[in-house]
Amino acid sequence: MSVRRLLLLPLVVTASAALLAGCTATAEPAADPVNGGTLVYATGDAEPDCLDPHVGGNYPQGLISTQYLESLVSKNSDGEIIPWLATDWTESADGLTWDFTLRDDVSFTDGTPFDADAVKANIEHLKDPDTASSTGYLAVGKIDGIEAVAADQVRFTLSTPDSALLESFSQPWVSIQSPTALERDQAANCESPVGTGPFVVTEWVKQQSISLERNDAYNSAPADAEHSGAARLDAIEWRFIPDAATRYAALQSGDVDVIDNAQPNNISSAADVATIEELDAPRPGAANRIELNSGKEPFDDVRVREAFIRSVDVNPGIDSLFFGTAERSYSVLSSVEPAGISTPDVFSTDPEAAKTLLDDAGWNTIDADGYRTKDGERLSLTFPISTNQSIPAEQSLFEQIQASAKDAGFEVILQPTDLSSWYGALFTNEYNLVSAPYTKVGADVLRILYHSDSIIPAPSGYYANLAQLSDPVLDEILTTASETSDAAERQELYAEAQSIIVDGFYVLPLYDQQNHYLYSTSVEGFRALPPVAAPTFYDAWLSN
Repeated sequence: MSVRRLLLLPLVVTASAALLAGCTATAEPAADPVNGGTLVYATGDAEPDCLDPHVGGNYPQGLISTQYLESLVSKNSDGEIIPWLATDWTESADGLTWDFTLRDDVSFTDGTPFDADAVKANIEHLKDPDTASSTGYLAVGKIDGIEAVAADQVRFTLSTPDSALLESFSQPWVSIQSPTALERDQAANCESPVGTGPFVVTEWVKQQSISLERNDAYNSAPADAEHSGAARLDAIEWRFIPDAATRYAALQSGDVDVIDNAQPNNISSAADVATIEELDAPRPGAANRIELNSGKEPFDDVRVREAFIRSVDVNPGIDSLFFGTAERSYSVLSSVEPAGISTPDVFSTDPEAAKTLLDDAGWNTIDADGYRTKDGERLSLTFPISTNQSIPAEQSLFEQIQASAKDAGFEVILQPTDLSSWYGALFTNEYNLVSAPYTKVGADVLRILYHSDSIIPAPSGYYANLAQLSDPVLDEILTTASETSDAAERQELYAEAQSIIVDGFYVLPLYDQQNHYLYSTSVEGFRALPPVAAPTFYDAWLSN
């Protein structure tokens, strides 16, 4: 039993006694922050292959890299872009040149100064095919040139205007690393990226944990931080605990302080535990959804796509499996995106209409197992599922969708697999259905996910347009939106784009993409950074 656990037990007894006496617990006044201690974080997300979020660029990298890397800008809780490593910026009238003023008093933890040359080296690193970036690569795709005008002045020249440039710079996948460290081979940089952040990577024990220690010289907190100077914690131990029940039990026992990917049943039961709190942090970008691969049969026929969506009933599964922790989404975009359009009517369930559509599409015979056939071929859909990214409740939801689709004659073949195999299926176009979370700040995520350019793989091999939607009209709308600075005009364009996507039945929205963190009440000052809802422990401290 750890010291932390021993310290937590009296709190549990006290809270239980209060409940038995029929008392209402009253929150103690917040004490003054104290320095010191090691916070233990347990993640249920996949362990990254590389701690440099430029490489690949998935969400687990974003979760941890926020502790040791920083971005040029951030967002506050009102959704406004705020300074971070950059203090100011201007856009030229034609939208093709951006000048950024940088902080002149910041150094990376290896002693390398943060300056315009460092920013230039990072963008070049992202765009280098050898880096094998995807998310960061796509985010800076319009940057054609980078010039270090002065040590604290950097200029970006764009191929076309990019109204989402500041949003892209707020993401962890475009964070700034030491150019000295980037000169190492990729394996070395993956083990220990070097940033300007409040913590430093000191050790990575694969399949177990990553150790982070405080950067005592830290001086570059984002504009919305609660304090300045070094972090209050001495260190963070970042443990990998894939099993949700084990992760939650570790939190209950006090062996860990914070867990992510909290399961709906744990969130529900934790509401009655006085020593555990929840932080619900919706992610920006796209909603959790199922993409229908229109690039090949049978979903190259819009009637079959609509039939699938009409055949399934998503709501009972969300109601029964998520314990009130998730709401059905009828939008391609996350609930935190102001441009999101919700269209429940488009996604209404109608099994009889589904059967008629399939008859019309030629899938009008039924085999001995009850599945529809056409020219001797069964109406089968492959659905690879990443068990590293999909929580058990969601996998059960997929099973319910599989069952309801069968009533219309679809055979949905669920293929649970590890993350590497899942990527392999996507890279080789071996899927008809896929649920692929994608987090990007702003409605420009529509361009990343549904512009035909995104069918072309990024250097990592990943292509974001998993629906393989190729529509010149949609491309033009998304391109124009990305080049338009007028907010109202962008809103109208994104509404048009969403209409094309949902009316073409390329996607089935499921529920909002949210981070549910459960944490001990002994953790104070913990929050999720607004850009992508990743945790930050810069302001955090331990009250025990």
